[in-house]
Amino acid sequence: MATNDIIKKYAKLLVEYSLGIKKGDRLLINSSYLAEELLKEVYANALAAGAFPEFKISLNGTEKIFYDAATDAQLEYISPLSRYVYEKYDAVLNIIAPFNVKELQNVDAAKKQKCSAARAEINKLFMQRAANDELRWTLCVFPTNSEAQECGMSQAEYADFVYNCCFLYENDPIACWEKLEKDQQKFVDILNSKTQIQYKGNGIDVKFSTQGKKWINSSGKNNMPSGEVFTAPLEDSVSGVVRFSYPGIFMGQEIEDIRLEIADGQVVKGAAGKGQELLNKVLEIPGARRFGEVAIGTNSRVNKFTKNMLFDEKMGGTIHMALGAAYPETGGTNESAIHWDLLADMNDGQIIADGEVIYDKGKFII
Repeated sequence: MATNDIIKKYAKLLVEYSLGIKKGDRLLINSSYLAEELLKEVYANALAAGAFPEFKISLNGTEKIFYDAATDAQLEYISPLSRYVYEKYDAVLNIIAPFNVKELQNVDAAKKQKCSAARAEINKLFMQRAANDELRWTLCVFPTNSEAQECGMSQAEYADFVYNCCFLYENDPIACWEKLEKDQQKFVDILNSKTQIQYKGNGIDVKFSTQGKKWINSSGKNNMPSGEVFTAPLEDSVSGVVRFSYPGIFMGQEIEDIRLEIADGQVVKGAAGKGQELLNKVLEIPGARRFGEVAIGTNSRVNKFTKNMLFDEKMGGTIHMALGAAYPETGGTNESAIHWDLLADMNDGQIIADGEVIYDKGKFII
């Protein structure tokens, strides 16, 4: 199939299925100019649907310039344009298309922390409107050479990986995502009937309650690709130890071999094999010592670690837990400027729900 045909299918999937764009919708599309081919197709599809699409396009190197030159006041500044979008727009599409995934590698951790903390209020607004179905949003990827290099692939190999994960080589990608949603719903229904959950694995023995919370079926709407089920833990219920076997990526910087001790819902000790200083800074962000999400990846097409959590957290045979803000639609109440997903392999692990093993060696057995 020609590349331009794949891009057309991708745009149609994003506009019609993921975002459900309709007549009169105000849509903001965020990306870099490297995604021009996809941007044009999304724009055409949105116009055909009767929407009012607009762009916010980034330039190469500007994030690094910002962190190098910004004063404290500039680091903490929230654009009124951004606030207006989060308050008034109907849909936001974020297309990841980076020039250099290592651009912020050497930025001072304190600057990243300050910038993240300043966004707490606007992030809360975004998540609340999304939970109320007032703001639809989707995060996706346009494959660039920088990302391909990051995960050890050629650009062509990486593009193939991305498109395959999104079912774009199938005759009807939308039908494929609808089937995935149906298949995952049986796991969601069972999990929503349980209240006490335990993750057990290599370096992992953590328990939490989901009493009063709701498991969500993630099937390609907010994330493309998707393939996960998630909820928020009861805020004070998380306890135990967890080792995240994959690196945590925070604003482009890796923190390796993260090990957390948790008591009464709060991280009481955090250690890292590499990146301890940055981990300490992250944990200083208000709300970042509590978990806003617990989740299970189900997508077997995501079969390699890419250092991009959009894909990695969906990987079949993994679980992830997010420090910081909860998604309000789960019933979670933790608030923070960050929502930081941390990933662990579960191919030798189990998930136990109300005393019953429901997941063994990377797969549901229910």
